[in-house]
Amino acid sequence: MHAMSDLIAEDMEAVARIDAVPSILEIACRITGLRFAAVARVTSTSWTACAVRDEIAFGLEVGGSLDLKTTICDEIRDSGTGVIIDHVALDPIFHNHHTPRLYGFESYISIPIFRRDGSFFGTLCALDPLPAKLSDPGIVATFENFARLIGLQLDLQDDLHRKEQELANADRSALIRERFIAILGHDLRNPLAAVVSGMRLLARMDPSPRAALVIEKMGQSTRRIEMLIDDLLDFARGRLGDGVFLDLQTTDSLEAPVREVIEELQIVHPEASIDVILDLEEPIICDISRISQLLSNLVGNALVHGTPNRPITVHARSGQGRFSLSIANEGGPIAPELVPTLFEPFTMANGNERGNGLGLGLFIVSEIAKAHGGTVHVSSDRNLTVFELSMPSGS
Repeated sequence: MHAMSDLIAEDMEAVARIDAVPSILEIACRITGLRFAAVARVTSTSWTACAVRDEIAFGLEVGGSLDLKTTICDEIRDSGTGVIIDHVALDPIFHNHHTPRLYGFESYISIPIFRRDGSFFGTLCALDPLPAKLSDPGIVATFENFARLIGLQLDLQDDLHRKEQELANADRSALIRERFIAILGHDLRNPLAAVVSGMRLLARMDPSPRAALVIEKMGQSTRRIEMLIDDLLDFARGRLGDGVFLDLQTTDSLEAPVREVIEELQIVHPEASIDVILDLEEPIICDISRISQLLSNLVGNALVHGTPNRPITVHARSGQGRFSLSIANEGGPIAPELVPTLFEPFTMANGNERGNGLGLGLFIVSEIAKAHGGTVHVSSDRNLTVFELSMPSGS
C-alpha cells in the first residue's frame, strides 16, 4: 500500500509539472458553465485529485482522495469511455445513481485520460449542482482533446526523464572510461617501469650468467605485460572512446618499419621463417607506429596459429592510390563459424588454441584499419590463411 501511495504522489507531481493544466481547467469551466473541474488519478483501488479548480467550495483539494466505489470514474476506468450528464434528474441511466446523490451534483462530464501505451491514467472531469448543456459535440470534443493533451504531456515527461537518465548514464560511462584509461596509462605503467628499473639495477649488482638468465626471463615477462597494457589501452580507446589516435605523416617507404617489426619478432621466434616482399611504388600517408603495431599483431597471430617451421609471407604493396599489407601462413583453416566475430574483442582466431593473449590483437588490427579509412579481410582454407589490410595510400 505504501508503494502505491508513492506512485500516486509521483503521478500528482507529474500533473503539477504540466503548465497548461490550470488553463485547461479554467477553460473547461468557462465553456460549460460548471464550477468545479479536476484532473484525477484513478487506479483500481483509489481516486486522487491531481489538479483542482473549485468555485463552489466542493471541499476537495489537490491530494484529496475519494472512495473509489462512490465515484463514476470507477465505471469509466472499467469501460474506457466518458460519461456526460446534462441533468441527473432527467437522465435515464444516472437518475437513481448513488454518486450524484452522494455528492449533490446535477451536471457532470468526465473523459478518460490514456497514456501512449493504452494504459488508463485517470479522468478530466467537471460538475455542478445545477443542470448544464454538456452533450454539445463541441464541448465533448474539447474535453476529449484536453484529455488527450494531458496524456501526451505525461508521456513527454517520461521521455524527457528517460533522456536525462541516459545522459546521466553516458556521463557516468565517460567518467568510468577516463578512470579506466588512467589506470592503464598511469597506475599500471608506473609500477611496471619500477620493475624494469629494478631489473637493470640487479643486472649491475649481479652480472653472473645465472642472474642474467633470470633477468632476461623477467624482461620477457615485463615486455609481455607492457604489450597487454597496450592492447587494453587501445581497446578502451577504441570501444569506449573515440577510436585509436593517429599521428599521420607521409613516408616515402615503409620498408624500414616493416623490416624492424620482422626482426623484433624473429628475436622471440628465431626458428620462424618470415619472407618479406615489398612493392612500394608511391609514398604513404599513415601512422607508422600504428601500421607497425598492426603488422606485429598479424604476424604474431600467424606465428601462434600457423604450421610450425613453415614460412610466413609478408607482402606490402603501394600504388594507384592504395596501400595493402598481407600476411599469409600455412596451417589449418579458421573455423567458418568464427570468421564473423573474428575482429570482435576477446575473440581467439582458433578458439582457445595455443594463444595466451587477451584476444584483443585482431580487434586492435581492425580499429587501426578503420582509423586509416581501410579494412582488413581474411581468407582461410586448409592450405593457407591470409589477412590483408587495404587502405588509401593518401598520395
